[in-house]
Amino acid sequence: MTERVARAALSRLSEPGDTRLSTLVGTLGAAKVYALLRDEEDVAGVSTDVATRLRGLDPERELEAAGARGIRFICPGDAEWPGWLSDLDHAEPLQGRGGAPLGLWARGPLSLAEVCRSSAAVVGSRSATTYGTAVAADIAAYLANSGVGVVSGAAFGIDQAAHRGALATKGQTVAVLACGVDRPYPAAHKNLLDYIVDVGLVVSELPPGCSPTRLRFLSRNRVIAALTQGTVIVEAAVRSGALNTAGWALRLNRQVMGVPGPVTSAPSEGVHHLIRTRDASLVTRGEDVLELLSPVGSFLTPDARGPDRPRDALTEREQRVLDAVPLFRGASPGSIARTAGLAVPDVREVLTRMRGKSLVEGADDLWRLAGQ
Repeated sequence: MTERVARAALSRLSEPGDTRLSTLVGTLGAAKVYALLRDEEDVAGVSTDVATRLRGLDPERELEAAGARGIRFICPGDAEWPGWLSDLDHAEPLQGRGGAPLGLWARGPLSLAEVCRSSAAVVGSRSATTYGTAVAADIAAYLANSGVGVVSGAAFGIDQAAHRGALATKGQTVAVLACGVDRPYPAAHKNLLDYIVDVGLVVSELPPGCSPTRLRFLSRNRVIAALTQGTVIVEAAVRSGALNTAGWALRLNRQVMGVPGPVTSAPSEGVHHLIRTRDASLVTRGEDVLELLSPVGSFLTPDARGPDRPRDALTEREQRVLDAVPLFRGASPGSIARTAGLAVPDVREVLTRMRGKSLVEGADDLWRLAGQ
């Protein structure tokens, strides 16, 4: 039996993120583990439950049937397999889950490795606010338009906004599900997932037909974090599943970024904790995310500043004179000179120069600020 067929069978046997199975496969190889488990017997010589279940599977037929439906099984060693998923094998388990996937079932025209070579996860609360969905969509749109793949979980709220933001710019997006790739979940997102299948990629550790469970969502989160170079959290309460994704990104030494919300907002409380404890870098726009994901010095976001004003280019002397010019009632050069602490000839020269810049108006005797 080939490694691919064995991995497909084993993906039916256990839950995603089973550290015992991933360790065995990493040590012995999938085909060897499959053979050992299939032939396993108890002390009475009766096949164990695991062996019985494996013997009831027909992985070759399942792979063939999946292929007929446009579903492929991606394994380590395939050109499409992102090699960096193996980082999960060296990360400390989280909530009992860990290890690299045995394989990933996929639907869509894109190559998983190519999309995720430069990618970011954008995740967050299902009960997102209008503010959160708008920010998530804007960040995803900017990243996708910059050639960065956007990875999320197709859930309500932030996930949906991230996918739609990427698609709006005709960028690349990957939806990682906690069920089979042939099962739209949530059902309300069937049209969205169908469209991603047409132009992007839908992937899952779980074989076709599998249903989502709470445990599978937690396992799914580690794949989202491992596929990408960084994870952006937009709105996450203190018990949000998005914080689990952030925890995996931290374990994998990936960038973790948080978008702040109002300090009174419960949906942002978990994000604020990440930022306060310095587990996450504060980001507010796509440019911030791209700077953190890019090689050092290759993309720098300019410091925020207000619009340029005519006063910005004034010398210190000109600024002192301008500050001494009254708003409404004109003042003589002598009066302005006394207020500015400068000589009258110098003040006359500055006033004439600033009149040419439309900052002051007047003649030799009376001067005031222009436009008053």
